[in-house]
Amino acid sequence: MSVLTTEQPDAVPAGEEPPDTGERHRLTAVTGLAALSLDAMASVAYGPEAIVLVLAAAGAHGLGFTMPVTLAIAALLAVLVASYRQVIAAFPDGGGSYAVAKTHLGARTSLVAAASLVLDYVLNVAVAVTAGVAALTSAFPSLYGDRLWLCLAVLALITGVNLRGIVESAKAFIVPTVVFVGSIFVLIAVGLFRSHPVSTVTAAGHASVLAGNASSVGALLLLKAFASGCAALTGVEAIANAVPSFRVPRVRRAQRAEVALGAVLGLMLIGLSVLIGRFHLQPVEGVTVLAQLADAALGHNWAFYIIQFATVILLALSANTSFGGLPVLLKLLARDNYAPHVFALKADRQVHRHGVLALAVVSAALLVFSGGDTNTLVPMFAIGVFVGFTIAQVGMVRHWRLEKGPGWRGKALLNGFGAILTGIAAVVVTASKFTEGAWLIVIALPLLVVAFQTVHRAYGRIGERLGLGRIPEAPHRERSLVVVPVSTLSRLTSEALSAASSLGDEVRAVTVCYPDPEDRAQLHALERAWADWDPGVELVRLSCRRRTLGRPIAAYVREVAAAEPGTQVTVLIPEAEPERLWQRLLQNQRGALVAHAVRRETDAVICRLRFRL
Repeated sequence: MSVLTTEQPDAVPAGEEPPDTGERHRLTAVTGLAALSLDAMASVAYGPEAIVLVLAAAGAHGLGFTMPVTLAIAALLAVLVASYRQVIAAFPDGGGSYAVAKTHLGARTSLVAAASLVLDYVLNVAVAVTAGVAALTSAFPSLYGDRLWLCLAVLALITGVNLRGIVESAKAFIVPTVVFVGSIFVLIAVGLFRSHPVSTVTAAGHASVLAGNASSVGALLLLKAFASGCAALTGVEAIANAVPSFRVPRVRRAQRAEVALGAVLGLMLIGLSVLIGRFHLQPVEGVTVLAQLADAALGHNWAFYIIQFATVILLALSANTSFGGLPVLLKLLARDNYAPHVFALKADRQVHRHGVLALAVVSAALLVFSGGDTNTLVPMFAIGVFVGFTIAQVGMVRHWRLEKGPGWRGKALLNGFGAILTGIAAVVVTASKFTEGAWLIVIALPLLVVAFQTVHRAYGRIGERLGLGRIPEAPHRERSLVVVPVSTLSRLTSEALSAASSLGDEVRAVTVCYPDPEDRAQLHALERAWADWDPGVELVRLSCRRRTLGRPIAAYVREVAAAEPGTQVTVLIPEAEPERLWQRLLQNQRGALVAHAVRRETDAVICRLRFRL
């Protein structure tokens, strides 16, 4: 007779709470949109303006091409969203273009993609913070002199929120995102019912930037306008990079967030472009195109200022996209041994704390370097993301060719078309902004790839020495000798010898002797007290002419290892752990000095015994 039993490991006894799997600290489609799309959403504040400023070189006639260029960008956006939906499904562990390139284009190409994403994420933080603060100082000119400190304060705020968890950051940023997006759609809806501008107060008195000797509208000018406007597409890949941050089912939630991002961003770009043509707006110095549109559609009233303040806040907070995407990318790089393994560690609330802090530190350095000036950073922005876009599209073409599932030719054609468009944009942006600072990115990109490869080789050597991936030899027992440094008799000494006796076959206490009369008198007093105590442990005197503590002990350990081969030597260093944190300043740090010398000069095992006071 047999009995069939069914185990239910996930069953929770009545009255007990289910175990915390961390899912509540992950993103839904809505919170994911708030946490990972701020960069893309905020880009409508400068994307249409970037197009208009380039087309202004051809005068009023050139501005007539704003809508065709915007439609081309919207078409590219649709291609990218469709592509990254497939990337999310094919690579649910995140990583975006890095994961695609690693699987289909080889390790070196994947590192180029990773480096481009790292640079883009870091620059996005710096540009977003400086742009937000610039909008604030435009409204309050008296703050202009303190813009660097304001930038660092905003960065510290965003970093602090993200250290509490990505869900906490998403909750904090939902309201400003909804206010901004809602304001833009209200602006577009009201503007469509206007036959002429309600107000032009904002642009009054400001010089137009239209070229006096207008050039003709040629293919090169349109390509440059297209490439500049594509800055509005930065951040589209962030959701695909951070799929593991979503709740189960992760792929479906991430895909919904990606589609929602594409739809909202596309509608805002097209709607604003329609209004630019409807009101025949011309770019002017010192006033943004978005501010002119708000003035023309809503009038110079409280609604105008709501849009301005919502833009300021969202621009500053759009740096959060990087804090959601870069730590996950660094985790994947660390898992593949291309970045320090510390980036793969995860704290409470599903936070990759080291990735968040590293991003904050590098971004702060960029802010200090630029002095909080947006114009210093903008020429370097968006180049990296287009390189990543292109690599991801090419990789997905290869993915479809290898998979050959239903409709693979159409999908491959879509990705191939996207690769051509993003590749052209990458070349045009790099060429047009090379002398303005883009050359730094051209240099930094290969240097970052070399850094990844250097880390990988270092981990390879470490793995070879450790025998990772191979079955090791069977463990065997060796004779064990425990060496305990002492300087005086105390309860700490007794605890240390007791612990040493439990660890080793033999215990020896060692003390360092110096030639000074005072030190020799102290040694004789210790030896007399040791004889009276008689702990059953030999006290070895180590003479040293120089006043150093760690080296004589390390030299003794080397002598023992040479004289007694086959003996495992352990150095047990007793240390008192103070009751209060500030009391550590009162310690002499002798234990740290001994540990450093023994670690550097011997192969002995180091054991630091903490005695709590």
